[in-house]
Amino acid sequence: MSAPAWPEPGPIDEIVLDTNVLLDWLVFRNPVTRAFDTALNPARLRWVSTEPMRLELGYVLTESLLTRWQVQADNVWATVQQHTCPVEPPAALPPHQRLRCTDTDDQIFIDLAVARRSRWLLTRDRALLKLARRALPHGVTVLTPEAWLRVWSEPAAPEAAGTQPA
Repeated sequence: MSAPAWPEPGPIDEIVLDTNVLLDWLVFRNPVTRAFDTALNPARLRWVSTEPMRLELGYVLTESLLTRWQVQADNVWATVQQHTCPVEPPAALPPHQRLRCTDTDDQIFIDLAVARRSRWLLTRDRALLKLARRALPHGVTVLTPEAWLRVWSEPAAPEAAGTQPA
C-alpha cells in the first residue's frame, strides 16, 4: 500500500499523539481511541509525528511489559504508516515560545505541537496536561483522548457550517 498524499500544512487540523495514546489505540484498542480509525485522514485531520517519536514507540513496543498483550508489531507499524504524516523535528524554539515539560521524554511532543501550531496534542501524561493553559496562546489544545472525543464528536454550530438555524 502506498503512503497517502499528504497536503502541505494549511487549513487542515493537525494532531500530535503521545506514545501512551498510541498504545491505547494500536495495542490496547481502547474504545475511546477507535475514533482515530476514521478521523485521521488527509482531508480532515493530519496526525504529525517525527522520527524520534516513532523510535520511542518502537522502543516501547519491544519492552517486556507489553509481552502479555501479544503485540502485533507489524500491524501497529502498518497503521502508523497509513495514518501518520512524517515531519522533521522542529528547530529549537526561541525561549519565549518554548514550553518546558517536566518530563524530558515528553518534550518532543509539546515542541512539535507548538512549532507547527497543531490544533491538538493528545496525552494522558500529567506533565504534558499541566502545560494545557500555557499551550493555548500557541494555538495548541492539550487534552486527554476522552476530552478530545467529546469535542470532535460535537456537531458544528450552524453558523460555522455556513447554514442558518431553522
